[in-house]
Amino acid sequence: MSLRDAKFWAVLTAVVVLVTGCQPARPFYFFEDGDLSHYRGVATEVEYPDVNADTIADVSQSAPPLTLDNPEPTSFWPLHLEEAIRNTLSNSKVMRTIGGQVLRPPTQVTQVPTSVQTVYNPAVVESDPRFGVEGTLSQFDTQWSTNVFWQKNDHPVNLNLGGLVAGVLNQDAAQFQTQLQKTTATGDRVFIRNNTSYDQNNNPSNLFPSVWNTNFEAEFRHPFLQGAGLQFNRIAGPSGIPGVSGFANIPGVYNGVAIARIQTDIAIADFESDVRDVVAETELAYWELYFAYRNLDALVVGRDSALSTWRKVKALYDAGARGGEAEKEAQAREQYFLFRGQVENAVSNVYEVENRLRYMMGLTATDGRLIRPADDPPTAKVDFEWQSILVESLARTPELRRQKWVVKQQELQLIASKNFLLPRIDATGIYRWVGFGNDLWYAHRTPDFDTAMSVLTGGRFQEWQLGLQANVPIGFRAQLSGVRNAQLQLARARAILQDQELEQTHQLAAAVRDLERAYKLTETNFNRRIAAEVNVRAVRAAYETDTVTLDLLLDAQRRLAVAESDYFRSLVDYAIAIRTVHLRKNSLLEYNNVYLAEGPWPGKAYFDARKRGRERDAGFFVNYGFFQPNVFSRGPINQKVNDDNMIFPGDGAPSQPQPESVPTPAPRGVGSPSDAMSRNFGAPAGLPAGGAADAPRRLPAASRDTLSYDWGSINRAAEAPASPASPAVRQTTYNASPRGANRSYESGADYTTAGADRPVAVRPGP
Repeated sequence: MSLRDAKFWAVLTAVVVLVTGCQPARPFYFFEDGDLSHYRGVATEVEYPDVNADTIADVSQSAPPLTLDNPEPTSFWPLHLEEAIRNTLSNSKVMRTIGGQVLRPPTQVTQVPTSVQTVYNPAVVESDPRFGVEGTLSQFDTQWSTNVFWQKNDHPVNLNLGGLVAGVLNQDAAQFQTQLQKTTATGDRVFIRNNTSYDQNNNPSNLFPSVWNTNFEAEFRHPFLQGAGLQFNRIAGPSGIPGVSGFANIPGVYNGVAIARIQTDIAIADFESDVRDVVAETELAYWELYFAYRNLDALVVGRDSALSTWRKVKALYDAGARGGEAEKEAQAREQYFLFRGQVENAVSNVYEVENRLRYMMGLTATDGRLIRPADDPPTAKVDFEWQSILVESLARTPELRRQKWVVKQQELQLIASKNFLLPRIDATGIYRWVGFGNDLWYAHRTPDFDTAMSVLTGGRFQEWQLGLQANVPIGFRAQLSGVRNAQLQLARARAILQDQELEQTHQLAAAVRDLERAYKLTETNFNRRIAAEVNVRAVRAAYETDTVTLDLLLDAQRRLAVAESDYFRSLVDYAIAIRTVHLRKNSLLEYNNVYLAEGPWPGKAYFDARKRGRERDAGFFVNYGFFQPNVFSRGPINQKVNDDNMIFPGDGAPSQPQPESVPTPAPRGVGSPSDAMSRNFGAPAGLPAGGAADAPRRLPAASRDTLSYDWGSINRAAEAPASPASPAVRQTTYNASPRGANRSYESGADYTTAGADRPVAVRPGP
């Protein structure tokens, strides 16, 4: 390079340095095109999973909700309680709950999905590959293991045996092992294995340049004390036996088939209690909807009465006549708007409560129809014989049965924990047939050891070994701690069971007490309702003759509406109280003819089970009585009481007293409804004349005067009240016998409904 060129590059370099300054050097890439779309400046983002989940039509096709501004349903759906329960169970793959609150939107399934019970839960527990019945039984399945290894050795040997050993070992070797291992139900372990090895090396002292060694051996290990016995292995399983990988030498780890079976029974008890609660909450929502309609009726009558009174006072006010003073007109107008606000709130409440019933039934929030109950609450007095329902409650409640399974589980675990206090003494034995030869399968060199397999099958070389192995921890500190822990766990489970039974008696007593209270209050509110009706008539007549002031008439009308609402509130509370008694004595499912049954298996399962049954039928009977473990189950429970296989002896059905009917009065329409639900009411027959001394009376026992009641429809326009209908006389009886068609509610399968004519298959939900 010339001096001129050197100066040029020096100046250029100086200029570049001065221009760039102290900036850090950036890497240069030949194929960079400036597209950084793959670059991400964050580690995580809010993303949506790639899941194709079907949305049911009840979600995607939901109509706008009914509100005060959208009050017009396309039609009304008269719904019976039996139909409501049937729809609920048919659409309840997930056990929905409203938590006893019919005016609060449900949130449990959305917020806490992992705690929701479904029809699949018992099957999920049963099929658990680790702790389910099949999973624990798989520990006793025969295991086949095989391994093959090839290796090349080439290394110097630090030996000098006068030419007998090569100074540099050059070797080709192979190892093959295949084994069948079986753990028996009594804790024995049996092995059948084949070991084959190949060795070709350059040692000059070898008989053959290459040699095959093979053997077949049978081995057994039989525990005498710890880990022995059918009962222990059914409780703890092979994983609880010391010396086995996984849970070796750890008392307190039990994964036997008995424990797995109890876990399944616990899951079934939980499933039963959840099905019962679903039925109970469906009935609660049904009767609350009934009261919402009746409460609306009472408020509509009160509003119409206030409107009629206001119109009269307003007419006098406009004419300047006596009785039309400004304060009286304002007072009458205020009462009307008070009732009108209550009616509007009651209409919205009907929509809300109806929506909760729809939720329990698994239906869309709004489909244009408005559900209205078609059944009336029971009005007859129902008495339960205390001792019968107490025994029935203690025998049938799934929560108590679940805790008893927990107690049995702790009893079995205590038995297993005591087994670990025994020393581990095992008898072992091996018997082996040995083969040796220059070749494995065919010979062409030496007649003595032509092939390894021929030597093995000839039985010339046989070996055996018998022995005892003992493993005794000094002090048994961990084992004693395990026993003590199991004893405390058992004591805790029994104490909880005792307090659960005590709590159950208190709940049942409270349910019976609430039943009596609700009926007595129904009688009282019935007489109060009659007195309020008579009072309104008398005060209205006195007001028209100008002997009382307007405020007394308005107060009487208001108290009539309150008395009407309170009567139906107590009547609905009585129906709910009957439901609660059946809930506490756990006859609610039978009362509604709902029975639990296992769903059908796949067709292949029945084929395999039939094949296994034929195999057992063709085999020889062996009495394993000396291996029989303790019984831990009494068999399937009976879901009915009035049957040959009753839960408790004697007549399981409580004695039914003669029913006593409760009339269901309704107020007469007074005035014109303006913008709420219109109803047609009739007047109770036989009411005392106004001004008579109407003493409270007992409700008639055999027959009662009833009112013609029309659920009506939403009507925004003002119209004249309908004329009172003729009173109808009928006899109402009520008993505690099961109602509705026979239904079976199956876990994880279809639901079968047997009606009066023929069975009907109902699929669970759309």
